[in-house]
Amino acid sequence: MTTVRAAAEAIADARSPEDLFGAAATDFTARQAARRRYRQLAALVHPDRDATAGAVFSRLAELYQQWQELGDNAFEVTGTVDRYRVGAPHARGSVADLHLSATARIVKIPRRATANRLLAAERNALRDIATVGRDHPWLRPYFPDLVDTVDHVDTASDEPRTVNVLDALTDGFVTLDEIRTAYSQGLDPRDYAWMHRRLLRCLAGAALAGWVHTAITPANVLIHPRQHGVVLVGWSFATRPGRPAAATLGAIDYPPEIRDAVRPQTDIHLAHRLMLTMLGEHAPAPLRAFAAGCLQADPRRRPEAADLLPEFDDLLERLYGKRRFRPFALPKGQ
Repeated sequence: MTTVRAAAEAIADARSPEDLFGAAATDFTARQAARRRYRQLAALVHPDRDATAGAVFSRLAELYQQWQELGDNAFEVTGTVDRYRVGAPHARGSVADLHLSATARIVKIPRRATANRLLAAERNALRDIATVGRDHPWLRPYFPDLVDTVDHVDTASDEPRTVNVLDALTDGFVTLDEIRTAYSQGLDPRDYAWMHRRLLRCLAGAALAGWVHTAITPANVLIHPRQHGVVLVGWSFATRPGRPAAATLGAIDYPPEIRDAVRPQTDIHLAHRLMLTMLGEHAPAPLRAFAAGCLQADPRRRPEAADLLPEFDDLLERLYGKRRFRPFALPKGQ
């Protein structure tokens, strides 16, 4: 990287300190390499060299400071497959902190030992889904991969933790939360159409594996804008059909059965509530009517995901014509 423009773009694109300086570390060699990286970038974007680069230079300094702090707090957990060196949380979930390891894995550690059962449920759900995926390869792109498990002891409280290690899914992915922020008035239905269609395929796969997600929120749906990828994450609240939800969140508008006996149609309700949230004022009447049929109070009257797919395709064709690829991107600066 030898140009001001390339350096500025790398700094602007960095979503975390690790994107510029690598995983958090305490060893001398890694910290020296990060220091050299910082000095090289700083030389390129220093305001003395380019008077317009002040904000970029400040952002670089902020990221480097954060990286140093991550290294100061780094620790290691040992799984059944590998060891994972992690620092401060990369993201904060509902019940767990997500740490990015040096090997591009997400190490998911519950903040309290009482959430161990939820992480155990996530393990079981993802293992069952992976098993079903061997016979149904179309399922695989819609779910995170469970790559390792860890029995970690929190040295501060000496309480055991049930820790899951997942593929990072950080390269090019954004959450629906971020998309909703970028399009605060609502998405164009033609853009959300492919996202919702893939989410329905995901829910069909979850039903096939015998699990209900129960927490379909904008934060738990990852989107790859360029590749039109959709991945449903956040499986800690996954529940077997016929049981009350393993846990609930105050921010979700749940269907009536959530504390009694969830079923795959519970996820159908949540997915279509999400659709209306993402479309906002742009939702046309036919899509609102489609969603209304999936939001009925009696779960027995809601369709299953596999049955909804052809109906959704027919509706889209009536609204927008034959299906074709529609490029999607976040606005510049988002």
